[in-house]
Amino acid sequence: MKIAIVCYPTFGGSGVVATELGIALADRGHEVHFVTYRQPVRLELLNNNIHFHEVHVPEYPLFKYQPYELALSSKLVDTIKLYGIELLHVHYAIPHAYAGYMAKKMLEEEGIHIPMVTTLHGTDITLVGKHPFYKPAVTFSINQSDVVTSVSENLRQRTLDIFNIKNEIEVVPNFIDKRKYSDSFTDCQRALMANDDEKIITHISNFRKVKRIPDIIQIFYKVQQQLPAKLVMVGDGPEKEGAEELCEKLGISDRVIFLGNSNQIDRILCFTDLFLLPSESESFGLAALEAMINKVPVISSNAGGIPEVNQQGVTGYLSEIGDIDEMAQNALKILGDDKVLESFKANAKKVALDFDILNILPLYEDIYKKAYERRYKNAIG
Repeated sequence: MKIAIVCYPTFGGSGVVATELGIALADRGHEVHFVTYRQPVRLELLNNNIHFHEVHVPEYPLFKYQPYELALSSKLVDTIKLYGIELLHVHYAIPHAYAGYMAKKMLEEEGIHIPMVTTLHGTDITLVGKHPFYKPAVTFSINQSDVVTSVSENLRQRTLDIFNIKNEIEVVPNFIDKRKYSDSFTDCQRALMANDDEKIITHISNFRKVKRIPDIIQIFYKVQQQLPAKLVMVGDGPEKEGAEELCEKLGISDRVIFLGNSNQIDRILCFTDLFLLPSESESFGLAALEAMINKVPVISSNAGGIPEVNQQGVTGYLSEIGDIDEMAQNALKILGDDKVLESFKANAKKVALDFDILNILPLYEDIYKKAYERRYKNAIG
């Protein structure tokens, strides 16, 4: 099948999932075309089955904000016609499903009926989507999709609670590709980060307020009072500067390492003993899953879709949002005993394997088939 994928090309979870999905589909023999404003960060190599089409947005003084949706929908029309695309898969309702719908309507004028699958990832629903300015457009875009999926049951239910949705929403969880994670590193370069007697705690995110970055610093502060430890902070965003200032205030700047954005996540997680994810909201918790496949247990909030990934007392522990005392105590339970730590590490990887892409990919292929058949019936009916 010839599939066009629309996503954000950034380090965010939705872009990572869309890119990895496209790569896996290409490996299965599908022809995949990424349509976005920049080559996705995880899309390192193009091949005969993977193509990238850049969306250019000309700058006109007339516009205060350049019309990306207009440029995207026009690019989709051109790409679909030129390459004979059979299905459109958009990640994020706004602006991608909205632009996808406009492309579909333009193509219908020429007798081309393209099915569209929309995958909801979280922020498009819980933050942007429910804003009164955008809510009608989000509702319309979801209802005009041929098939809608969400990355967790929690997100599916929240979408139904917030919007007047007529479409069925199918849950297809996020995934990892176990083939890309290896236990064979002979040197994780752990010594560059910590001494032999120190435990390494890691957090990876875009450092937005919803990630509760100060909680991470406070949790670590309590943990390092009880045992030798280092904190590795991976990512960048608006909360980073405040986090650095808090570390200075608490006198732990020498124990916290800020690495910025990185494409070496697996190598970082290779030397990590514990992962912190105390977020206020997570539609799924992809960062936790990537930690778990690397045999890293997780201390997290009991929020959003995280409990569908991090299993209480098995792969880590869940606490109420903002309960930094309990999170610190649970971290010490795991890190304070090497036998306990090894047990949690083994459990983390075992559970993560349930989310391997080879288990999830057939679900998407079935959805594509359903969307294609549904669109075909509507076209001739």
